[in-house]
Amino acid sequence: MGKNKSIIIGSDHAAFELKEKIKTYLFNKGYIVEDAGTKNEASVNYVDYGKKVAKAVSNGEFSKGILLCGTGLGMSMTANRFVNIRAALCSDVFSVKMSRLHNDSNILVLGGRLVGDILAYELVQTWLDTGFEGGRHLERIQSIDA
Repeated sequence: MGKNKSIIIGSDHAAFELKEKIKTYLFNKGYIVEDAGTKNEASVNYVDYGKKVAKAVSNGEFSKGILLCGTGLGMSMTANRFVNIRAALCSDVFSVKMSRLHNDSNILVLGGRLVGDILAYELVQTWLDTGFEGGRHLERIQSIDA
């Protein structure tokens, strides 16, 4: 199926339920989903799961990842500490689309306490369907990485 149809996903306890719904959604769309955890709603440290996903995308094991926590803030801060990670915390379709078009985001971050499942499906699908424009935007990404 290839790396482009494989996604790694992780969440903390606050977003566990939404993560499970997104996993099912992706599976039904033909994606291979690697679940980095957590495995239930018991309280955990979101950093542990943010690091697992960000490291797997950073080292090229996966081209894309999805992270979820209560607000998405902690996961986005954690993930963006890794080299070559462009994690985008989004809660609307326009931001998701622009995160791909102009920023080539490789991790989508959602707030499980802020986004319902129907909107989450639309955000994930828009993120997966939108490509990177390149051009002047590539130069900007390279400038960030420098």
